[in-house]
This record gives sequence, C-alpha cells and structure tokens, in this order.
Amino acid sequence: MEIHQLEILRELGALGSVKAVAETLMVTPSAVSQQLALLQRGVDVPLTRKEGRNLVLTDAGQVLADAGAAVVSAMADARSAIGSYHGAAGGRVTLSGFHSAGQAVFAKLARVLDAPGQPRAEFTDEDVAQHDFPGLTARYDLVLAHRMDHSPRWPAERVTVIPLLHEPLDVALPAGHPLAARPAVTAEDVAGEAWVTSHTGYSPADVLSAVAAVSSRELNIVHRINDYSTVAALVAAGGVAGLLPRYTAGPVMHPDIVLRPLEGISTRRRIDLLARPENLKRRAVLTVCEALQDIMAGLVKQG
Repeated sequence: MEIHQLEILRELGALGSVKAVAETLMVTPSAVSQQLALLQRGVDVPLTRKEGRNLVLTDAGQVLADAGAAVVSAMADARSAIGSYHGAAGGRVTLSGFHSAGQAVFAKLARVLDAPGQPRAEFTDEDVAQHDFPGLTARYDLVLAHRMDHSPRWPAERVTVIPLLHEPLDVALPAGHPLAARPAVTAEDVAGEAWVTSHTGYSPADVLSAVAAVSSRELNIVHRINDYSTVAALVAAGGVAGLLPRYTAGPVMHPDIVLRPLEGISTRRRIDLLARPENLKRRAVLTVCEALQDIMAGLVKQG
C-alpha cells in the first residue's frame, strides 16, 4: 500500500471516474487503473465497483480513502515540518574539531554566531587518527578533519568534503637558535636537532619521517606530544625543535619561537569539513560552513 495509491483512491471517490482522476493527476488512465489494481491486491475486500461507465468506491473503498486522506495530510505536515527544519537559519549544529583547529576557530566561530537567528553551535574536540575522521560524521553534523597531501583521500562515497585550508607545517625553533636567522631550512639543516613531535599516525610525525628519509639520518625524538600548546612551550624553553601549523598555530604561539618553512619536503596538510550529505541540506549547517570558510580565509591573510 503506497501513498500515491491512496491518493488515487481518494481522488476516485471525489471525481467518480478513472478519466477524471487521470486528468487531475496528469497521468494516463491506464496508469490510474494499474495503481488501483495493485492497491486492490493488498486488501481482501473490493474497493471499487462498476456503476454504468463509471468506477466508484465501495463502502470499504470509501473507508480506506478516508483513512488515506488522513495519511496524505499527515505526510504533507511531515514534509512541511522537515522543510521548515531544513530551511531554518537557527537551530542546533554539532561540530567536532581536532585540537589545533579548535584552538584557532572555535572562539571566533562562537563570536560570529552570537546573534539572534543564528545557529546554536555545540563544539567537541576529537583528535583522532586520519582514518577515524569520517566515522565521526555519524555523531556530529560537521567534522573538522585533517590529512597530509600524500595520504589517502576521504571516502567520497560516504561523506561530503568541503575544503577549508591547505596549510604547511613549519619548523618551530627557539628565537635564539642559529637556524632562526635563515628564511627557510632543509631536512639536512634540521636532521641533527632534538625534536618534540606528535604520536605516530599524526601529521607532524609524518613530516619527520620524511625528514629522516631525505637526510638518511635517524632523528632524535625526545618528546611525543599531540598538543601544540605544549609543543610550543617546550620549543620556547629551548633544547628541542618542533613542527607547528603556519596559519592555525596563532593561539599557541610564543614570543620566543620563530617558524621557518621546510624546503624540499611536502609539509602541507589539508583541513576539510566532513559531513553526511543529508546534513548539508539544513540551512543552519550551511551557515556554519560558510562562517568557517570565512574564518579560515582570514587566518591565511593573517599568516
């Protein structure tokens, strides 16, 4: 029993002929007859009877048509409700972000959305390995995710990807370090440094693996820390070098640190928004997406 079949039965009761129903619904009379026959197969009492040249409803048919009218009305209400939900500029939008992105954009986004009629964003920090980011879209409307240029792409068959930022990781050095006077450094320049880097499977560790490969040297990794503010504090204290993102590290930067580009190695990471396609049909979710795009563009200008 399908909604469109109940609609046809309802129209037949009101109009009294298959031809009139076909004209009203802008389909062929044979299509109307076919759907009525399919509906009849699903019930064990006659729904229609011949009355001269017309096909009219039996008492059972009228009961089903009346019930069908209630169903059709309820479906119209449901479509209207979901349409209002999709079209509403306000409403709750859940957003997860890995730590450095959260430090850079959550407060800015909260200020942008602090106005009547704006979405109510709810933030959560989720710093996971790259392959786990797509799975977070089951729990959040939007997911801030990152991956290195050379790493596998996001599964387009499962999530929609909105690019936000293409960001290098730079070498962070104490301001008084001899290499700090250079405009850029190479793998050979920094291979002999002691390092603070991330745990394996995260972007800074990937970059350092490339440094080791290019320089053909085993690196001295002293600390493994995933929090960039702690990395910045250790670098500022002296004794270690680190890797910090060029545009989103602003909130953790220390006056005693300088950032220098690493030449000869791909150090760029992509920061993207991941979402399930149905979530992007909501006006409130799109509003948050647009605000994040503006914020990221501003970070690039500042950087």
